[in-house]
Amino acid sequence: MPSTLRRIAAAAAVLSVGAFAAGCGGGAIGADSEQDLNLQPIAAAGPDPFTKSTAESTATPTPAAPPGAGSRTPAPGTLSPSTVSGSTPGLYGGTQSVASCDVEKQIRYLAGDQDKNRAFADAAGVDPGSVAGFLRGLTPVVLRMDTRVTNHGFRDGSATSFQSVLQAGTAVLVDDHGAPRVRCACGNPLKPANGHQGAWRDKGEPWPGFRGDRVVVVRPTTVVINNFIIVNITNNTWIERPRGDDGQHDRKRPDIHIDPTKPPVTVPPSPSPSPSPSVSPSTSSSTSSSPSGSSPPPSPNCPTPKPTVTVTQTPALTPQKPPARLPGSPTPSPSCPTATTTVTPTPSPSASPPTPSPRVPSTLPPDTGAPSDLPSLPTDIPTHLPSGTGSDMFGPPSPESENV
Repeated sequence: MPSTLRRIAAAAAVLSVGAFAAGCGGGAIGADSEQDLNLQPIAAAGPDPFTKSTAESTATPTPAAPPGAGSRTPAPGTLSPSTVSGSTPGLYGGTQSVASCDVEKQIRYLAGDQDKNRAFADAAGVDPGSVAGFLRGLTPVVLRMDTRVTNHGFRDGSATSFQSVLQAGTAVLVDDHGAPRVRCACGNPLKPANGHQGAWRDKGEPWPGFRGDRVVVVRPTTVVINNFIIVNITNNTWIERPRGDDGQHDRKRPDIHIDPTKPPVTVPPSPSPSPSPSVSPSTSSSTSSSPSGSSPPPSPNCPTPKPTVTVTQTPALTPQKPPARLPGSPTPSPSCPTATTTVTPTPSPSASPPTPSPRVPSTLPPDTGAPSDLPSLPTDIPTHLPSGTGSDMFGPPSPESENV
């Protein structure tokens, strides 16, 4: 039993020592701990550089303060960075047709020292044999905002890790998700900043204009960026630079009307369905108009029309005229609709002998003006017709000429 108690006490002592070391060391990331923060100006090599500088540009661009940056001076040792997407237009800058870093020189430096090449690959998260291809796939730009990153140095054959704030204007290589991956002034591999929320111990000299509330942290995108929209730091115009390009295929973008001196948005807006474009009545497919020459709309005082049934004869001997109006029915307005139903009967075979056709009278009855339900007869029928049983001018009746 005593030996068991001694083992428990020893384990507790080890944990206490470990917790004390973590709380005092620079690598702690607890909410109440304090962590070292290395402030690195544009051209400063910083601690334990991997290689000599490969930066081609040391020009300081017009700074772009993030939204919400107040006018107050932050308290020493505080840092409240904003998060910016790596695809934000204007987050990075450059000079048209000029690369900010010499990638091939960086490859030669690492290839000449296998220990550094291996440590670089380990910190960057790539295979040692893929370092050259990894570097050639990055895009050279310059920072336009003071940016916090996880930096790496080379010491005793291995990569070290520390938090840094890189000054706006620092030449970096970014990957196809918009994250800084190499600092060209020292050849150090970079990764996104850690999630430390506690206080900071500033190491290094802050540059003029440095403020903790204007530092940003780049959030890599979840999709591949094929073209970066950057600001030409020589004249504050817009450039489109393809990923992995050294500036030789830069393209001016005068169609972008965003003010390059305005701060980039800290949180990119979420995709929303584009609103349906408004269509004028002249082009809208849902708006219809009456064609030219069509009937006007019916009058509101029109009576409800009663259906009129018209029977069509097959074959018809004479053209049919519209049916006569029934006595007492109201006279329809010219603009009122009428309901007409046309029925065409199909002759059915019958065993009974055909009914003789009615004999046409020799004279027409006088027109008394009264309405008639019978269709009008032709007016060119001769008035003197032969009489007698054998004098039917239409010949003997036949089923084909049967009137229905």
